Amino acid sequence: MSTPSEGDLEYDVIEQLQLQGWEYSLGDHYVPNPESLQRKKLSDVLLKGYLKEAVDRLNPGVSEIVKQEAISKLTGFTGDDLASINAQFHSLLTDGVTVNTTVDGAERGVIVKLVDFDTPTNNHFLAVNQFEIKESFGKRIPDLILFVNGILLVVMELKNPVNENTGVDEAYNQIQTYKKEIPSLFHYNGVVVISDGYDARAGSVTAGMSRMSAWKSKDGIHRAGTQDMMIDIMVEGMLNPTTLLDLIYSFTVFEKDKSMDPDTGITTIHTIKKKVAAYHQYYAVNFALQRTISASAEGGDRKGGVVWHTQGSGKSLSMLFYSGKVIRALNNPTIIVITDRNDLDDQLFTTFGSAKNLLRQTPTQAESRSDLKEKLSVASGGVVFTTIQKFWPEEGNTFDALTERSNVVVKADEAHRTQYGFAPKTVDEKDDKGNVIGKKMVYGFAKYMRDALPNATYLGFTGTPVEKEDANTPAVFGDYVDIYDIQQAIHDGATVLFTMKVGWLRSNLVLKEKSY
Repeated sequence: MSTPSEGDLEYDVIEQLQLQGWEYSLGDHYVPNPESLQRKKLSDVLLKGYLKEAVDRLNPGVSEIVKQEAISKLTGFTGDDLASINAQFHSLLTDGVTVNTTVDGAERGVIVKLVDFDTPTNNHFLAVNQFEIKESFGKRIPDLILFVNGILLVVMELKNPVNENTGVDEAYNQIQTYKKEIPSLFHYNGVVVISDGYDARAGSVTAGMSRMSAWKSKDGIHRAGTQDMMIDIMVEGMLNPTTLLDLIYSFTVFEKDKSMDPDTGITTIHTIKKKVAAYHQYYAVNFALQRTISASAEGGDRKGGVVWHTQGSGKSLSMLFYSGKVIRALNNPTIIVITDRNDLDDQLFTTFGSAKNLLRQTPTQAESRSDLKEKLSVASGGVVFTTIQKFWPEEGNTFDALTERSNVVVKADEAHRTQYGFAPKTVDEKDDKGNVIGKKMVYGFAKYMRDALPNATYLGFTGTPVEKEDANTPAVFGDYVDIYDIQQAIHDGATVLFTMKVGWLRSNLVLKEKSY
């Protein structure tokens, strides 16, 4: 039997992709030609024939001039840094390309769709190997690239599975070479994949090697074992058309940074990093979404469940991804994000504030009880941040209803904490000077939240497990939707460089936190 080669792995992956619904073509079929409908020169990384066919199919009734202008906008990006260009394209891909035109004497914007994210089968999926690209910095032939409607969304670099001197590290280094020599390869990129067959990692175009992560499940329920070929799991679990489009549309965000010129005082905002969900985030969010849809329906129990993802595994981003999906699934509900500390409120608010493209709206923070009530006095929409303390009644043991709408989703951070309880307890009553003047009965915040938002659906996120004796958390939020505990996180390398002391572990664990 001959020794497996890099080419063997390449064709094995192609066969698996075909089983997932991808067409296959050799790169030789797209040799540039001035008369070609697909590709006219070696620097072209869009297959414009397939792109034009998709634009025609997805935009019936739109004029030819508008469609041609939309396609032309895919090559007119500003800036020279890869992250910024990639972010500009991602916006066009997910929101559609807006083209201004005149209709009946008035100017209006027409949105041209490039991809049908709602119906994956309404798109063209093509895998191509040995696709030669030449730019001013060099000429390269990536191993395998995946086109959706002629748009190059996935780059795969594969290494010989039996060569001890090559592996995913070398594949990652090869990707960095491509970024320098043929950068247009990544202008449209959604995901980068590197593999030596046994190991397979995926990440964004800006991800460091430490953020390239394995996709360890095909369905979010069964996780890969040590004997599994990780590339097989990744192709079936992540690169199937439905999951890939969902990952690009709903699980991708861009981190921005502000810098001010000390001489002019002008502030510039630029994109510095692209983040794509890991497998545990992807499946947890979709499980939580399905539970929320069921819980919020007529006759539902209003309990969206609890997501337990250990500290350091990207819980804040999971909350963000969930928000983006639930906004679309429930037809623009109001989302209330609750924390129990101002600093946590600020941290989450910052995370959400940088992802307006995903939320399709600008989140706000409630400054007071009255401000919270005003922000909820809308028919729908809004992402509102508040601390749980704002639900404490000014007097008595009843909190006035802020809204009785059912299209409200309450998302609580660290949902296991005792302040989410229902049960009453007796506490000291004090005067203005702090002197005890008697006793009074108060309830947990869960009761006051239910008073304020009687028809809302409640979902909890926590970084530590719910204790067995804690009856409040399941009473408010329901049972676990998804669990990603510290053992799994360590095994995956998702939680790494901080010291944790938690009662449910017998000893301290010193972990190394990866930069995101």
